[in-house]
Amino acid sequence: MKKILLLSTCLGLGLLNAQNVYSYGFDTAFSTDWARTNQSTSANITTIWSKAAYITSDTSPNAIFGSGVGGVPVGQSGGANSFALVNYSSTTGSGTISNWLISPVVNVKDGDVVSFYSRKGTDGAMDYPDRLELRYSTAATTVVPSTGPTDVGSFTTLGVTINSALAAGFVYPKTWTQYSFTITGVGNTPIPIKFGFRYFVTNGGTTGLNSDIIGIDTFSVDRSNLGVNDVKTKKSLLSIYPNPTTDFLTIKTEKSLGSVSIFDISGKNVNVKLDGDKVDVRNLPAGTYLINVETKDGISTEKFIKK
Repeated sequence: MKKILLLSTCLGLGLLNAQNVYSYGFDTAFSTDWARTNQSTSANITTIWSKAAYITSDTSPNAIFGSGVGGVPVGQSGGANSFALVNYSSTTGSGTISNWLISPVVNVKDGDVVSFYSRKGTDGAMDYPDRLELRYSTAATTVVPSTGPTDVGSFTTLGVTINSALAAGFVYPKTWTQYSFTITGVGNTPIPIKFGFRYFVTNGGTTGLNSDIIGIDTFSVDRSNLGVNDVKTKKSLLSIYPNPTTDFLTIKTEKSLGSVSIFDISGKNVNVKLDGDKVDVRNLPAGTYLINVETKDGISTEKFIKK
């Protein structure tokens, strides 16, 4: 079943003005051009990203991916078992989980919007915090991580992180939620890159305090075909300024502003203070950062420079 692309307005795309560059719905088993590697501490080599394959006879003390006990869960779109998943058994005992799902080559350029949906797999009351990164590699020859949980290979650019601080209380959502970011820094001519979904959880595993089970669905790369008036509309939806900045970053959005988080280029969450629509970045070292801005429509990611 073909996925139905549901892009929220926070992506800055009008559906009638968007070209789909790449999409993958996880309706069937992974095609051969997807790669999977488990680089966790004491990795359980049998636990890698997989397509969901639940059957009606499955039982669980809690609902799985919103299915209800004994039911077959559905993805964000596409029907029963139409999503990919990974879980805490990536490592035995307690350790750092770093379990990768790497896409085929996708030709992207600046301004392309990358989006996907994710959720935790449990509807239970106990939260074992999860974290997911979506990274990408612009290297001419992709280097797949191979030397353990700290190795990111050539996937050095972080696009978006879900629950970077591994906070409890279901910060990683229990319902299908869309995440997105905009490609920058590769130029206006499309170049071949690969994306890497990294299930990355410290103190995870069968006896760790963190890690449970997560799923992803409806992975898409879309290109805006905007006219002059559309560009003005896009800019009015969400903007950050001044960029570069030396002290404060102002967030302009037509939606009610929720939480804001900032990450350095290595993916580390850095502490900042949000006061109304202004973010105090005076204490940040000079460099390039990503800011995640949450509104009721979802989460958007933008890049800024601290001078």
